[in-house]
Parts: sequence; C-alpha cells; structure tokens
Amino acid sequence: MRRQHMKKDAGMVTSEYAMGLIAAVGFAGLLYKVVTSGQVRAALQAVVEKALDVPF
Repeated sequence: MRRQHMKKDAGMVTSEYAMGLIAAVGFAGLLYKVVTSGQVRAALQAVVEKALDVPF
C-alpha cells in the first residue's frame, strides 16, 4: 500500500518543470546583472589583479 502512494507522487509534472525553469532563468538573469554591474565588476577585477600580482 505504501508503494502505491509513493508511486503517485513520484516526479514532477510539466507545469512544475516550467515554473522551475522560469525561476532558474530569472535568477540567472538577476545574477548576471549583479555580476556585470560596475561596482561588482571592479571588485572582481581588483581581486583577480591582486591574485596575479603575487611574487613567486
């Protein structure tokens, strides 16, 4: 009896996949905007330049 109950609820339906995809694309777009903003870009560039400026 327990297996039958689990079998009914296994997996997602197409609408759930679509909502998950929309949420993921929205989050990716927001993250892209944040990373490519002036302040964040300058901070990331400073970190990379500092890492490359280390004497061996």
